Amino acid sequence: MLPDRILITNAARRITADIRRTPVIGIPGWGLLKLELLQLAGSFKPRGAFHRIRAAGAGPAGVIAASGGNHGVAVAAAAQALGLRAEIFVPEISAEAKRARIRAFGAHLVVGGATYDEARLASEARAAETGALMVHAYDQPEVLAGQGTLALEWEEQSPGLTHLLVAVGGGGLLGGIAAWHRANGAQLVAVEPEGCPCLHAALAAGRPVPAPVGGVAADSLGARQVGGLMFPLAAELHAAGRLTPVLVPDGAIREAQRMLWETVRVVAEPGGATALAALLSGLWTLPRDARVGILVCGGNTDPGSVSPSA
Repeated sequence: MLPDRILITNAARRITADIRRTPVIGIPGWGLLKLELLQLAGSFKPRGAFHRIRAAGAGPAGVIAASGGNHGVAVAAAAQALGLRAEIFVPEISAEAKRARIRAFGAHLVVGGATYDEARLASEARAAETGALMVHAYDQPEVLAGQGTLALEWEEQSPGLTHLLVAVGGGGLLGGIAAWHRANGAQLVAVEPEGCPCLHAALAAGRPVPAPVGGVAADSLGARQVGGLMFPLAAELHAAGRLTPVLVPDGAIREAQRMLWETVRVVAEPGGATALAALLSGLWTLPRDARVGILVCGGNTDPGSVSPSA
């Protein structure tokens, strides 16, 4: 079941003590940046993780999740805060910086295959053995409602935004934001790396289908297939002209990372800089009189990986 504004508002109340209210800053020529990389555990993911665990409940077996990295860090952090055992499965492509953070939050880390899908299947098999609560990275109603709290918070901080630029992986973040704005609100610009085009593939096929996974943002945006829960909503808004999909190359993502450091002095991971890459590269054109919000959604990376200007 897709969340609506009532369910998202209830989710926000449920997790208000668990998460940070992240800042919004204005940058001339860009718009209003929502710095969600300053969220607990370094990305937007704790919103969905905390809400899934609090809404569904977890028994003595604790929680289990599969993740390219950020979701795993979030579930580990939520489990630690709530006094639960956590077991996190990651694929071989996961970044060492993210693995280290998962371990630092006290979770048991398992490398469960070459891709996210392989790690997910391994985690599901393990959950069936142990009875642990499965916390999906993007395709559970409680997770979508939790991610939707970001849209509620953003609207309170920055009323009147006409366009929101959001990076897309499996679609849990976009789905939650779209659910908040479904009846009215901002136009959504759904930005994917060229190497991870699962929403593009789904919109072209009319249904979620397997897509390639590769490139610099694969560890955070590298879902093989967009989530089945959010896809009908994305397709609905796309057909209505309220959702614009954009693909950006790796070079534009790296440049957006560099510009975030040079301009804002924040270190964003590639997935966290992907939304801004659409604007800076010119692959999405700023409409006249638009009031634009850009989500910087994650910062779990080695600071040395963001190259300074020459």
